[in-house]
Amino acid sequence: MRASPHEKPANKICRICGNLIPAPPFAQAGENFCCEACYLQSQAARVERVASIQAEAALAEALASALDLREHETGLHSKRVACHTLELARRSIPDAPERLRQIYWGALLHDIGKIGIPDAILLKEGPLTDSEWQEMRTHPEKGFRIVSKMPGMQDAAEIVLSHEERFDGTGYPRGLSGESIPWGARLFAVIDTLDAMTSDRPYRKGLDFDAAKVEIQRMSGTQFDPDAIRIFLEAEPVLRKMVSLKCGTASASDIFDGPMKG
Repeated sequence: MRASPHEKPANKICRICGNLIPAPPFAQAGENFCCEACYLQSQAARVERVASIQAEAALAEALASALDLREHETGLHSKRVACHTLELARRSIPDAPERLRQIYWGALLHDIGKIGIPDAILLKEGPLTDSEWQEMRTHPEKGFRIVSKMPGMQDAAEIVLSHEERFDGTGYPRGLSGESIPWGARLFAVIDTLDAMTSDRPYRKGLDFDAAKVEIQRMSGTQFDPDAIRIFLEAEPVLRKMVSLKCGTASASDIFDGPMKG
């Protein structure tokens, strides 16, 4: 929208407030006009929206960092899987910054519900009992209750709720299958498994990328959406490098460009 301080309006109507614009200044975009007051108000709202996004992102990353610390996770797991999931999301839904934000935050906060799991279960070194597994399996719903209360995080909350679902319907907590699982959660499932397989654990050495890739492809159509696997393979050169670096460097600011460019 461009400002037109000198052009005389001829029965120009503000598209926002609906009032007649009696004289300059006004703003114009094609055949649409906006009075100065509404234009300034819309610009202020735009700035407030960007500030709100930044505040939401800072809160999300602080929560994820707190969980990683509680789980004694020193490898930036939450940040890393959000970074890698975002790489797949950008390839599948370009030019959709709000959807990308939701997927990033959903991946970042996927395990936030584990805050509600007792330390005796969450940090247990040995195998869990059946009752302990039942408690552990409540973490997606606990996470959903947390994230769904955060303004602007509704779609992210759905990813948190669905991140343990499997493409063939054998996951939890709702037993969703196929396209009923949010797309962001289907992308995340591939990345979370990649990160788990390629990360060192006290009881084993992490797999290399090629070995993990073979296992992930083997589970296409059962644990994973074949379309998510296809995008995973398209992104292989980038993911291979990111995994080798265990980057953990993605920030939600990477996807601010959409609304800020306006």
